[in-house]
Amino acid sequence: MVFHFRCFSFLYAQNARETTTVDVFHTANSRFVDASRMNQTVAPNLNISPTLRNFTLSELKTATKEFHASNKIGEGGFAIVYKGTVKSLQHRSFLIEVAVKQIKPGQLGYRTWLTEVNVGEINHDNLVKLIGFCNEDSQLLLVYEYMPKKSLDGHLAANSNTPLSWGRRLNIAKDAATGLEHLHKAKIVFRDFKPSNILLDNNWNAKLCDFGFARDGPQDGRTHVSTMVVGTKGYAAPEYVQTGRLTSKVDVWSYGIFLEELITGRPPITQNNPENSSQCLRLVCCYAGAEKSKLIVDPRLQGYSERSMQKVTLIAKKCLEKDPKMRPTMSEVLEMVTDAIASENQQVG
Repeated sequence: MVFHFRCFSFLYAQNARETTTVDVFHTANSRFVDASRMNQTVAPNLNISPTLRNFTLSELKTATKEFHASNKIGEGGFAIVYKGTVKSLQHRSFLIEVAVKQIKPGQLGYRTWLTEVNVGEINHDNLVKLIGFCNEDSQLLLVYEYMPKKSLDGHLAANSNTPLSWGRRLNIAKDAATGLEHLHKAKIVFRDFKPSNILLDNNWNAKLCDFGFARDGPQDGRTHVSTMVVGTKGYAAPEYVQTGRLTSKVDVWSYGIFLEELITGRPPITQNNPENSSQCLRLVCCYAGAEKSKLIVDPRLQGYSERSMQKVTLIAKKCLEKDPKMRPTMSEVLEMVTDAIASENQQVG
């Protein structure tokens, strides 16, 4: 298997992480379009949801002040993201803030654009809303709702000016689990779940974003789907990296890594630990559920319920089972996280 490495961050991501990606396999009946056989100006098989707005290039140039550098809020391997304003369809005199994602030229970028347009038909409170798109003059753009508090990874960073309380981290964990559960019920596997793909609104509600790598999961009684591997080092499930066999349990593993990061405040890949996340995994698995779990807790956390902390370390351990069949479903994870929140609220109350 051949791997290519790229740095990719989506909306407002403050710390680019290394992402492993290769070309993507599409099944014949996939809801996601195989762009490898299509050119960039015509998308005959793309089923556009009637709820999505088809913006003109002129509208988005106006919205972003001609894609001015002062409006730039993020950049990754495939795209540049700008903050902008567009007219509301309901009240044409009102302007709404949006994030405009400008895809860089290239076949793989085009594929992710097509996938994001297709996934955009799925509406849920814990998925960043795709408002519309543009495909004009070789320009590919996506227009998303603007998330003022940006991405979660920036708030978890050691130099963050807004370290999150344990209660807030738990609520974000619940929102993220709810979003993943919704995707899995729709037979979609995210494949790149991580803190930089979780955005926060003004009320700290969390929403998943960046669905360019999403794929149909197993259907019709199949145990898995065989694909080429994409994802981010440190978050991708080991069996997927090794075999390319895709199931929803790949996302469950990534969620376990995410919980580990909420607990410890440390990402799985750092400059001091660039190769893998085994050290962090050993910490969580060794201390899961034990009273000594507080030894691995982010030192910035104060006044949390030790009972809820122990419960979350146990959830992380279950999500990080080496055998994917032993990992819980996201519905089961959501139930366990909700129970941990109840324990936290009992102490606070």
